[in-house]
Amino acid sequence: MQFGYFTMPSHPPERSLKDGHEWDLQTIRWLDELGFTEAWIGEHHTAPWEPHPSPDLLVAQALMQTKNIRLGPGGFLLPYHHPAELANRVAMLDHISGGRLNFGIAASGLPSDWAMFNVDGMSGVNREMTREALEIILKLWSSTEPFDHKGKFWHVTKPDTMFGFLKPHIKPLQTPHPPIGVAGLSKGSDTLKLAGEKGYLPMSLNLNPAYVGSHWESVEIGAAKSGRTPDRGQWRLVREIFVADTDAEAMKLSVGSHMGRMMREYFLPLLAQFGFFEYLKHDQNVADSDVTPEYCARHNWIVGSPRTVVEKIEKIYHEVGGFGQLLVFGFDYVESPQAWKHSLELLSKEVLPKVQHLKPKAARLAAE
Repeated sequence: MQFGYFTMPSHPPERSLKDGHEWDLQTIRWLDELGFTEAWIGEHHTAPWEPHPSPDLLVAQALMQTKNIRLGPGGFLLPYHHPAELANRVAMLDHISGGRLNFGIAASGLPSDWAMFNVDGMSGVNREMTREALEIILKLWSSTEPFDHKGKFWHVTKPDTMFGFLKPHIKPLQTPHPPIGVAGLSKGSDTLKLAGEKGYLPMSLNLNPAYVGSHWESVEIGAAKSGRTPDRGQWRLVREIFVADTDAEAMKLSVGSHMGRMMREYFLPLLAQFGFFEYLKHDQNVADSDVTPEYCARHNWIVGSPRTVVEKIEKIYHEVGGFGQLLVFGFDYVESPQAWKHSLELLSKEVLPKVQHLKPKAARLAAE
């Protein structure tokens, strides 16, 4: 098993955009020093608690300040980008990265973002646009011949050489392209089916383990469509994680601090609006009013001493049937940075060595 990081990025609304950006850079430097394998940065346009509209700006700076960690958007919201422009930008970013870039994509799930860009997400147009945009991007990277793509949403042309020297020429450093990751949240996630169908890296966002376990079914459905055999070793799970020297201290520094505030003021109310509370409950008889940060810390989050955290990771691993990478869900601890850094240190130095025996069957056979 490996550890990585997934950040919205999330910051309290009063945090200046620059200060939030600096916190994210500092955290990624720590992750690199501690041996975390990857970090994914989200894109949002209308959420004051998720205020970063351009993850590539953060990725580009972080690449210059790190040595080993793989970085990427988690992901670019494809309905809001022209495919030709994004294809060139991602390819350039891959060259800057020296081959450390991951290319995360997403269809966008915030109705306020849909409204800003006039995309009909309620009827699934955002998902259609995502598939078409990705098809165009991959075609621009792979095609050696000119083409004229007239799609439902975009008309993109790869012209022949003009005047003897003008032509499309920008392709990624990694061949055939950077690893593509897709994140899924809803049951029967269309994006996770896409991951299975195309062999992309599937990421399950942070709901209860029993619900997330159903996500692998979506990956398998997509894989069957194209005759692929999906590898659980590629599956990423995003979890709220906080490690401290004792269980009591971990609860105090998570629920009683910045994690608890973000959940209480933003994320839980957002999930309630989407009707997702049932996917946070360990028992459907639990009242919605009882789904609090404290409840989530007990039933869904991975919070505690290193020993407790190891036990919780093992439990979740077996509940969902195995996965290859655990992604820490990022939070803003600008006021108490040492608490967050210490949590990451304990994860890397005391927890990671004790969960290395957890390897999905296919990945284990490949390693042998």
